[in-house]
Amino acid sequence: MEETEDSKSSKTCTSEPWSCRGRTQPHHRRHQLPLLPHSFHNVFGYHDRYQNSPALLPLPPLIPLQLPAISPPTQTQKFRSRTHMPKNAWKQKEPICTSSSDTQVSAATVSQAEQEGLQQKQSTPTRGEDKRGETAATQEALVAPKRPDSGGLEGSLIPLLANHFLVQFDSSQKIFHYDVEISPHPSKEIARMIKQKLVQDHSAAFSNVQTAFDGRKNIYSPVEFQNDKLEFYISLPIPMAKSIWPSNEISNTTEKHHELKLFRVNIRLVSKFDGKELSCYLSKEGEDWAPLPQEYLHALDIVLRQGPIEKCIPLGRSLYSSSMGGTKDIGGGAVGLRGFFQSLRPTQQGLALNVDFSVTAFHESIGIIQYLQKRLESLKDLSQRKTRGLVGEEKKEVEKALKNIRVFVCHRETDQRYRVHSLTNEATENLWFKDRDGKDLRLVDYFKDYYNFDIQFRNLPCLQISKSKPCYLPMELCVVCEGQKYLGKLSDDQTAKILKMGCQRPRERKAIIDRVMGGTFGPTSSEHGREFKLHVSREMTRLNGRVLQPPKLKLGDNGHITNLVPSRHDRQWNLLDSHVFEGTRIERWVLISFGGTPDQRSNIPRFMDQLSQRCEQLGIYLNKNTLIRPQFEPIQVLNNVTLLESKLKKIHRASSRNLQLLICVMERKHKGYADLKRIAETGVGVVTQCCLYPNLAKLGSQFLANLALKINAKVGGCTVALYNSLPSQVPRLFELDDPAIFMGADVTHPHPLDDSSPSIAAVVGSMNWPAANKYISRMRSQTHRQEIIQDLGEMVAELLEDFYQEVNKLPKRIIFFRDGVSETQFYKVLQEELRAIRVACSRFPTYKPAITFMVVQKRHHTRLFSYKSDPSLAGGDGLDENISPGTVVDTVITHPREFDFYLCSHWGVKGTSRPTHYHVLWDESRFTSDELQKLVHNLCYTFVRCTKPVSLVPPAYYAHLAAYRGRLYLERSDSPSIVKNTAATLSRSGPPKATPLPKLNDNVRKLMFYC
Repeated sequence: MEETEDSKSSKTCTSEPWSCRGRTQPHHRRHQLPLLPHSFHNVFGYHDRYQNSPALLPLPPLIPLQLPAISPPTQTQKFRSRTHMPKNAWKQKEPICTSSSDTQVSAATVSQAEQEGLQQKQSTPTRGEDKRGETAATQEALVAPKRPDSGGLEGSLIPLLANHFLVQFDSSQKIFHYDVEISPHPSKEIARMIKQKLVQDHSAAFSNVQTAFDGRKNIYSPVEFQNDKLEFYISLPIPMAKSIWPSNEISNTTEKHHELKLFRVNIRLVSKFDGKELSCYLSKEGEDWAPLPQEYLHALDIVLRQGPIEKCIPLGRSLYSSSMGGTKDIGGGAVGLRGFFQSLRPTQQGLALNVDFSVTAFHESIGIIQYLQKRLESLKDLSQRKTRGLVGEEKKEVEKALKNIRVFVCHRETDQRYRVHSLTNEATENLWFKDRDGKDLRLVDYFKDYYNFDIQFRNLPCLQISKSKPCYLPMELCVVCEGQKYLGKLSDDQTAKILKMGCQRPRERKAIIDRVMGGTFGPTSSEHGREFKLHVSREMTRLNGRVLQPPKLKLGDNGHITNLVPSRHDRQWNLLDSHVFEGTRIERWVLISFGGTPDQRSNIPRFMDQLSQRCEQLGIYLNKNTLIRPQFEPIQVLNNVTLLESKLKKIHRASSRNLQLLICVMERKHKGYADLKRIAETGVGVVTQCCLYPNLAKLGSQFLANLALKINAKVGGCTVALYNSLPSQVPRLFELDDPAIFMGADVTHPHPLDDSSPSIAAVVGSMNWPAANKYISRMRSQTHRQEIIQDLGEMVAELLEDFYQEVNKLPKRIIFFRDGVSETQFYKVLQEELRAIRVACSRFPTYKPAITFMVVQKRHHTRLFSYKSDPSLAGGDGLDENISPGTVVDTVITHPREFDFYLCSHWGVKGTSRPTHYHVLWDESRFTSDELQKLVHNLCYTFVRCTKPVSLVPPAYYAHLAAYRGRLYLERSDSPSIVKNTAATLSRSGPPKATPLPKLNDNVRKLMFYC
């Protein structure tokens, strides 16, 4: 969920554009210090609106709005001008007409696909031709493959409900799209107020119909206005605080009045369209290659958001309201707020509105002093120690906590909002500025003289609210604006509370969604839909899913192979009577401890003994004796990178540089964990397994088993394998003598407040056949927030080389799972990354494997609920149970044309299960629905860290873990905060060059060290 600059900050009017009039009484300003830079569009989305009231500090002269050479109207009037003013230089470009989460690959395609499975307008190069593959690859126009059949048949049928609500529309209904220009440029909130006043005062000009406005530049109407071009002048009464300053003395007396703000509104018709193309697309009557009609879909999406957006706080595709259960304090200056997500989607049943329950964290609307007390542990007594300043790292922490937060002041009446840019270098009592006469004036004296306010926290810095000019706000006079998404990283405790707020069992989640659909703030709460001839069903979609049978698994048993079919309802299995499929021998290992009380450290011998015993029970050999005695270090060693590195290298030398495993026991979670992993895996060359002292107190069997499974996987073993090999499961495509490789890829981006750190891309590949359960990784840093994997070709080539060394053959097929891609990026990712994979393959003479490229999505809002048509049957309606592991859906709610499906491979223990969405973007192997769904489902049982099926296909899961490990390599405990000044780190020519990741040590590069 993204927050825009114009996110609603309060239920009252909190923003308004600056007046068209110049300052009427400039002589009232006795001291002049620039507070905010003047521009038509400032960074807040709010504008100067305190012409007649004393600002925090005096302001520079206003830039008058240049109007046509006519007398400004004294009242709201409508004008139709022959000559329209030229567009302002700051005018925003029209937004791309997409439905956010609904854009599909075919929307950008330009070629016809004549083959069913894929494919391409021009043939690909023959083997050996154009080894780099660049020319041929760039000549293609890619089209996502059609669904190869009418859906899968395997598995037992099960009735389900999906949180998709059918939307019926009249395809003959025309929609008229008008471009809107408002001068001066307002925030979204003020823009909506202007639009409402226009409709109220000039309904005839809008043909007396309900129109839909996106808050920016677009109005959609179900009928055509009488004129293609309209011009209005609108005066909005905005409450302001007017200050009365006698010429020779200062008074803080204020009287509230309404300042009239004048806006010019130009509206012009830019296009008109109907729903016939969308209807043809949904009914599959059009050409196979025809793109999704985005413009009509986007317009309908705006229409259905009109009602909710007037009553809720919009954040991205979600809307939040206190009427859905109020707010919940989650600590640290944050509150949790409930809301709902809605998005219009094209599906096989037609147009559907996806509605889901949503929860997110907002900044608590309290005073800055109180906020800092809650946010930072070191400042919890700040209000009792008014004379204290910020020492050491405190200032950096405070600046990090407050950066980009919007605040308002409480020492005077105003609706002006400010965005915090940084803190002042000096304490408040040491801040001075020059008045108009050049005389130095002390800031604390200014507030005493003008506002009769004594600054209490004089040793704290002020808030700096401008990037380039000194614009100061004392902290104690500022209050955090409401309705702001929490910008910081949530703590473990905050995350747990947010998850608990959003953790509803299926019955409760369905009830919440149903209340939204029938409530006064949901998508059916306004008349806009009826104006556009839309009918939204209030009943969830009924459909049939299929439950795939679990695969037979291969385990070990004292050197023998045994088999097991997970038969429990949650598909978990245990290893009480069997071993891991491939256990390793760990002869050479060492334990190091960081911190811990004497009592905690006394548990180490018992821990080592019981871990060795548990490993033996699982078929893993862990030597009872370490190479050297356990090393006990203070927790502070993790704060010193150089010292930590020397300690680890000393252990390595003492072990004759032949160490298999280093177990690290920590007193608590520590930022030095990142340094430990980086030094061990890139410098020393040893895999590590970390655990915390609190977990050693009980030493439960499950904890030791989980630890043993991770250790076994990291040093080269594996937990489980499929009893029936992949060639026997999909004989049409896989053969024992023609191996295939499974690859997963993901990109992780830095924290939202980090404006310069690189993104991390990771690719993993299976290195054994036909088991396909051991994956090695490649990681690269790349441009800040770049989603396309820049070095994909190089990483894929390296994995193919390693595969050849292990199997003695190159894979005949590449099945590539791409995680972390939104639907709006499908085509771009396919175009760039498929070409990179082909370039990697072209490095090997005459090598041209069949490539299947699919996107894996977990961050979607489709939920499936069990449903019994006859509630009188035993077990009631089944709504309070999650869907069974293996549930697959590939009809009704899936894409109307392309090859996708939802698979819930895991058992949901808490909350409501979220199925994983798999969308095939390229398929040269021409999988059938049953073949691909069975393959993905069975792979989910081979994850090395647990004895149950996981929710995400393992190659994508491992890629996510590897990308996270790469992120750790860049986080040094001795480096400054990652939150930097955008102006200082980002040049106008582009983002900074990515810091390269350290190279993996050869001892670990072929191991699953990241799992």
